[in-house]
Amino acid sequence: MSAPVVPSGSGLEAVDLSDRTFWAQPPEVKHAVLDQLRAEAPFAFFAEPEIPYLPVGPGYHAVTRYADLEAISCRPDLFSSGAGAVSIQDMPPDLNEFYGSLISMDDPRHAKIRRIVAKAFTPRILEGLVGSVQAVAEDVVARARRTAEEGDGTIDVVADLAAPIPLRVICDLMGVPDEDRAMVLHESNVILSGGDPELIESEEHAVEAFLTAGALLSGLMTRMAVERRSHPADDLTTALVNAEVDGERLTDQEIASFFILLLVAGNETTRNAISQGVLALSEHPDQRDRWAADPGLDKTAVEEIVRWTSPITWMRRTATQDVELSGRSFPAGTKFLLFYAAANRDPAVFADPHRFDLARDPNPHVGFGSKGPHFCLGAHLARREISVAFRTIFQQLPDLEVVGPPARLQSSFVNGLKRLPARLPR
Repeated sequence: MSAPVVPSGSGLEAVDLSDRTFWAQPPEVKHAVLDQLRAEAPFAFFAEPEIPYLPVGPGYHAVTRYADLEAISCRPDLFSSGAGAVSIQDMPPDLNEFYGSLISMDDPRHAKIRRIVAKAFTPRILEGLVGSVQAVAEDVVARARRTAEEGDGTIDVVADLAAPIPLRVICDLMGVPDEDRAMVLHESNVILSGGDPELIESEEHAVEAFLTAGALLSGLMTRMAVERRSHPADDLTTALVNAEVDGERLTDQEIASFFILLLVAGNETTRNAISQGVLALSEHPDQRDRWAADPGLDKTAVEEIVRWTSPITWMRRTATQDVELSGRSFPAGTKFLLFYAAANRDPAVFADPHRFDLARDPNPHVGFGSKGPHFCLGAHLARREISVAFRTIFQQLPDLEVVGPPARLQSSFVNGLKRLPARLPR
């Protein structure tokens, strides 16, 4: 891979945002680089990562300023998602839509599919979620305490707290059978692994593992869709099967694709916001004590955790024609990676951006995406899960203590933790 195009002598020549090992570094190291890129090379150019069996594309520009990211997000006519939003490389069109679902569509198709999906989220289903999230969080936290008490007093925040809550909520929402849930967790991890060698046997088999994971999840949802047509249930799968706009319904493949999107946007991102939030609170005990004592902070605290952690690091857009941004011209076909993690620390928008402040207000972060048609459809659910998870942890595990460094996911796309050791003092 070639070096990025940045000002000579800036110290950035050796930086490569396409190298997944860069993203496994501590946050302060990554944010120091992103700060410098934002200030000195806000459209730095990088070569695309080389992935076996996929052609190497022309490279991309890293968008690190909040204003530029917002300008791109607000003009979907000029900056396309349909060419691929969740991969740097150009994927075959069928795989692009399958793995990206709504995220990798442009209007008018995007608008119609989103309307069908939104119609399935009926008030009755959403109301049922409120109680479900609370019950799931209480059960998961109680199980974590039993794990510690019956063992050596330790738990893994990721496996015992952060992962089960959103996974169970999404699976309950869709009506996924209990016996399939371990598979759902494993295969969603593979899809979002970013090629992490701990989750993928070898880089040579990354594409194969990715496709196999998608096929297994697709097979599950196709089976469920067929079952719900003949035996309706009180779940989102049944609602998706029956939802209709202008005489059009979702196909089985579109339902499977949306399920994968839910796992990405509704499971993995919430999971990493919770695990990274526990870590952030352990590093800022004054903020933790303040929040635990004041439920009135729930709303602003959740927004700050999402800003601080930025669970999804970037999304891609592609110029549909020659465009100009902040006085610079770019030809049609130019790829842009919108680095939400960088925009969420932009000092032009956030006062003292590297300060973790649970009372921060206003907090116009882009952790759920920026303005425009692709703002996260599940943001309300994610906020609810994060709020309930931490309030339950404060109540049932007030003595939770992080006791070791996190194992970070080697992925540029997902800011994730694989493990975070913690202890419940006896």
